[in-house]
Amino acid sequence: MRRIAMAVATTTLTVPLTGCGGLDATGNSGDASPTRGDDITVGLLLPEKSNPQYEQFHYPIIKAKVESLTSGKGRVEYANAEADAGEQARQLQQMINDHVDVILLDPVDTHAIAGGVRKAREAGIAVIAYDRLAEGPIDAYITFDNGLVGEAQGRSLLRALGEDGDVSDQIVMMNGSPTDPNAQQFKAGALLVLDGKVTIARSFDTEDWKPQNAEKNMAEAIDELGQNDIKAVYAANDGLAGGVVKALKAAGVTDLPPITGQDAELSAVRRIVTGEQYMSVYKPYAQEAETAAEMAVAKALSRDIEFDALTGDRVDGPTRKGIPSHLVPVVALTKDNIAETVIRDGMYEPSDICTPRLAAECTAAGLTK
Repeated sequence: MRRIAMAVATTTLTVPLTGCGGLDATGNSGDASPTRGDDITVGLLLPEKSNPQYEQFHYPIIKAKVESLTSGKGRVEYANAEADAGEQARQLQQMINDHVDVILLDPVDTHAIAGGVRKAREAGIAVIAYDRLAEGPIDAYITFDNGLVGEAQGRSLLRALGEDGDVSDQIVMMNGSPTDPNAQQFKAGALLVLDGKVTIARSFDTEDWKPQNAEKNMAEAIDELGQNDIKAVYAANDGLAGGVVKALKAAGVTDLPPITGQDAELSAVRRIVTGEQYMSVYKPYAQEAETAAEMAVAKALSRDIEFDALTGDRVDGPTRKGIPSHLVPVVALTKDNIAETVIRDGMYEPSDICTPRLAAECTAAGLTK
């Protein structure tokens, strides 16, 4: 067991999805408390749709895993706030009114949702923070190792610039939303690597993680610094990277500087193949989502031994210390390991990535013959 400060997670621990008293495919366990049947309801609150991974991967995987763990008797009550903190508060209250058994919460605004989390606790409903750490009396937390995400992005950027970088190299940092604590952890992890190695000429916090806001910010940076004096761009995720690419192209830049990303979005993987984006961070969503479903089912059914086996990490948040947590490791995704990551794990088929327009690039990258 280890404790991780909210600011930066610096180590990883992989907890198997089965074993150590974990749930089997039917949800049976000799350690389970016979407090109720498997006809449970898991509330799932996701924050927005601008990142397609939420709708394409997180919700369907969690839904399927809950059904598998409960022999088809459990269900997921799902709502997406579409980046509206007030709407998410209403959705959370509705789930409390509906008496769901446990809630998986990925907050739009981690501070604003704290009152709703307290109301859930008062109603006897456990809340597990999913992907982002909400404030309030959270029962558990599952996320990727966010500090290592930023470190992987920073190391990759330095590698693209020449391993150790050059303090005279001017870079632009396009960070995530200021209301998302993960964004601050990504930035802190990147700065841990970049400080003293390059010059951070401009740094932006991108409201609501919106690519159009990143595009606007990047256009401002280009006007101020000059298109030829930006040696690299730290973009916190792939959506922001897409906005950065648009701004650079609109300014007439044809030889794009190295640009980082995160999430391994399909459009970003294609940009990596063509060289428009240097890297992304591959986060095994299936592992995060399935483990979250296991945690939710174990909590709903009072299977404390199984729940404890899944939460061997500890994270300190602003309103609670030592939150039982599970931190999922990540992988830097470049042109060299597409086949060994997103394709091997079934996230994409080669045909998804390799459109006819990318035939030559895919062959050069070893993705097609």
